[in-house]
Amino acid sequence: MKSLVVFDFDHTLVDDNSDTWVIKCAPNQSLPAWLKNSYQKGRWTEYMGRVMSYLGEQEVSRDTVRSVMETVPFTDGMVELLTYISQNKNNIDCIIISDSNSLFIDWILGAAGVKTAVDNVFTNPATFDDRGYMSVQCYHSHECGQCPVNMCKRSVLDDFIKNKRQGGVQYERICYIGDGRNDLCPVKILREGDLVMARKGYTLETLLSSARVSENCLLKPRVVVWSSGFEILNEISKLIN
Repeated sequence: MKSLVVFDFDHTLVDDNSDTWVIKCAPNQSLPAWLKNSYQKGRWTEYMGRVMSYLGEQEVSRDTVRSVMETVPFTDGMVELLTYISQNKNNIDCIIISDSNSLFIDWILGAAGVKTAVDNVFTNPATFDDRGYMSVQCYHSHECGQCPVNMCKRSVLDDFIKNKRQGGVQYERICYIGDGRNDLCPVKILREGDLVMARKGYTLETLLSSARVSENCLLKPRVVVWSSGFEILNEISKLIN
């Protein structure tokens, strides 16, 4: 039986927000006030669609966007962690569930040479049209009141596990690695013996601390706080050895 490793992307695998990193492509590396003020809570993906349309109007090319995105720094130890996972595919399946988008993630992983570690990426689909404008679509619609309108990571993870089970694959353990508010929902379906790793000093760590003392949320997985990918590598190596 394999173990499943699930990564968030922004502020987890990479040490920044890929969506805000792309603003480096904009004139003077900033956005106009009318665009920044158009964001509505819970509708970040729709906002990013407007940002990418604006960059297209400013004649920022696909090649420029890609070259800028390929400079997003990985969190310390994450390239080594992904390399380890790629070398242990007999024991580990690895997926990304992210609120970023398909092009950004593909470019960033490719630039670091670590795409072979990742079996599936679940994120908002992105494409370039005939004008050279990049568009970003919501990953799916859902009924979860706790998550942004474009993605419920719990639903994504649950569907993935069920589909794998139907195909004859059951995971001995699941390790979920994240940092943010939208990473709390998926860890609620993890079992005893599973592992959730929350980045130190980030929102998920705080939410998990609150959830563990709440009568309404009895978390079953073991919680480990991490600061670098090397600490995660140490924990994952224990899972398969």
